[in-house]
Amino acid sequence: MRVVIAGGHGKIALILERLLADDGHDPVALIRNPAHAADVEAAGAAAVVLDLEAASVDEVAAVLAGADAVVFAAGAGPGSTAERKLTVDRDGAILLADAAKVAGVPRIVVISAMRADDFDAASDDVFQIYLRAKSEADAAVRASGLDFTIVRPGALTDTPATGFVVADTTLPRGSISRADVAATVAAVLTTGAASRRQFELTEGGLPIAGALAALPDPA
Repeated sequence: MRVVIAGGHGKIALILERLLADDGHDPVALIRNPAHAADVEAAGAAAVVLDLEAASVDEVAAVLAGADAVVFAAGAGPGSTAERKLTVDRDGAILLADAAKVAGVPRIVVISAMRADDFDAASDDVFQIYLRAKSEADAAVRASGLDFTIVRPGALTDTPATGFVVADTTLPRGSISRADVAATVAAVLTTGAASRRQFELTEGGLPIAGALAALPDPA
């Protein structure tokens, strides 16, 4: 399976690339900085330099041609401006979905954020704008017609993977390792689980496969 990952140098993306490569798949990492190519190649992915903030739909679609799925794992990152939360976290995800449709890629997985829909629309706080960006991107992906899965993890940690998670439409606030998020996304991609579902994700509970199988049916 060829999987194109936007934000290919991110912490979750690098783990996901290794998981996919070790399982015999063909991950492709979209990166903005050419200096990051060696890192993604070491994780088992092919590197493609592409800036989602500057690229057109057709330019992204050309890279996606022949892919079985795309993953949006990009983000403006800590310390970035409110404007870049919108241009990367929102507009980048929408661009990737639009390009997937043009390229005929049927499947998209988005790494979003817990409680993204609870943003304060009147606030100019950067975190509230980040949540707004995620919420608006998720809504666009749900309406795209693609076979989507939107994963909304809790607070991210760098602890080792446990393989045990809790997944549901809404959950109490909690944390989860980036490694377990990556493993969940890998499971979604390789098994087809959680098709047309959006769910929150924290640590503990069930093995990943069991947690995905227990998700409620889409509305």
